[in-house]
Amino acid sequence: MMDRVMCAVLGRILLVEAAFLLPPLALCLWDGDAQDARAFVWAAALCAAVGFALCAVGRRSAKRGEFLARSGFVTVALAWIAISLFGALPFWLSGAIPHFVDALFETVSGFTTTGSSILSDVEALGRGMLYWRSFTHWVGGMGILVFTLAIVNTKKNAGTMNLMRAESPGPSVGRFTPRIGQTARILYGIYLVLTVLCVCFLLAGGMPLFDSLCTAYGTAGTGGFGIKNDSMVSYSPYLQNVCTVFMFLFGINFNFYVLLLLRQFRRALLDEEVLWYFGIFLASGLAIAWNIRPMMESAGESLHHAFFQVSSIMTTTGFATADFNLWPPFSKAVLLCLMALGACAGSTGGGLKVIRAVLLAKGLRRNVHHTLHPNSVRIVHLNGAPVGMDVLHGVGSYLAAYCLVALASFLVVSLDGFSVETNLSAMLSCFNNIGPALDAAGPMSNFGAFSNLSKLVLTADMLLGRLEIFPILALFSRRTWRMRRPLRAAH
Repeated sequence: MMDRVMCAVLGRILLVEAAFLLPPLALCLWDGDAQDARAFVWAAALCAAVGFALCAVGRRSAKRGEFLARSGFVTVALAWIAISLFGALPFWLSGAIPHFVDALFETVSGFTTTGSSILSDVEALGRGMLYWRSFTHWVGGMGILVFTLAIVNTKKNAGTMNLMRAESPGPSVGRFTPRIGQTARILYGIYLVLTVLCVCFLLAGGMPLFDSLCTAYGTAGTGGFGIKNDSMVSYSPYLQNVCTVFMFLFGINFNFYVLLLLRQFRRALLDEEVLWYFGIFLASGLAIAWNIRPMMESAGESLHHAFFQVSSIMTTTGFATADFNLWPPFSKAVLLCLMALGACAGSTGGGLKVIRAVLLAKGLRRNVHHTLHPNSVRIVHLNGAPVGMDVLHGVGSYLAAYCLVALASFLVVSLDGFSVETNLSAMLSCFNNIGPALDAAGPMSNFGAFSNLSKLVLTADMLLGRLEIFPILALFSRRTWRMRRPLRAAH
């Protein structure tokens, strides 16, 4: 049975989503698009009505500030499912996406910052729909629960850290201030400043304001929904380079920016995850640029497209300046590896995360050394500090769950009869919140040809990938609903 305090949190989140539906409604009214406007009115009204009802149910518990740790994972999972269901209503009610499964796929792809789409003609959508579609990236990038924690009073609610831990990507989540709400406000402040800077640089390159906002939302959230059918191809090299830089910046752990604000420059610049992230980015870009050089007119053009796609795929954004589905097998193999790796923990990017790969490598080295020298004691260090065995076990557990979910999803999606390259890359693309895949689901194609079953599986993969598996799995555990003591974080 759902706790009343969980109802209160879900209610607040739905009220926040109802408010988010108002700007695209205003845009529809400005453009005179009555059909889309009615869809947003109904969606906002239903979202607000359910939100107020849930707040009323949970008011008593919310006033006492009771929030059990066991509720964190379940609340986050239910919240993301709820905002996706209500967020899909404008697409479905307006007829822009006639089938609800498709509308849900598109919406989950937006909130999870995946960027995979079932639409073949994006430009046919009205500006209100395009704005909502892109804005879901910005909200989902940092997390709608983190946004809620940033604007509501969480002083008396000690359990709110469990919400942030369950929604934020990475092996561990810390706070920079004694109050979690203040920490959330700092994170969103950095997020907002970087987004505004991105908009300003895009405007300086001659991009229209509407295009700049939508592109910045996709870049900041590392989502990749474009408002053009060709993604970023038709924009100038300057605008593409701006996105390359900002995609890379949003793929960095936001702890890095906090350390810079605190003037701890040495600690920030020598962070192992950031150094590995930059090194992998540089090496991958140079390798692909060398590989595609015969296909380009100049070395500069090959570097331009290579680093844009590496930044886009590694940060799991999904923008495209070229059809990399036509690139040589080596380049596609590098991009496929980057799909699985992803960006830094604590960023808006998805994937396995660089820090997990680093810890897995160090843990493997430790185990090999222990096998050769059974009596020796070797401790894994990260940034000069010892890493606890619970963190290493958590990383191993996550990898095991990751592989099992990926294998099961790949098998189900393969029932559709597409090529192995299509099925594997589509699964990795959705599970790692990337967007475009390869072959039949490449950057100039879409996911519309998949069956409803595959779309539902890929939709679940997007949620599993964004919430890093365990919050969603917690919904299916009997122990989650029956036990009375707090649940410890699974990662």
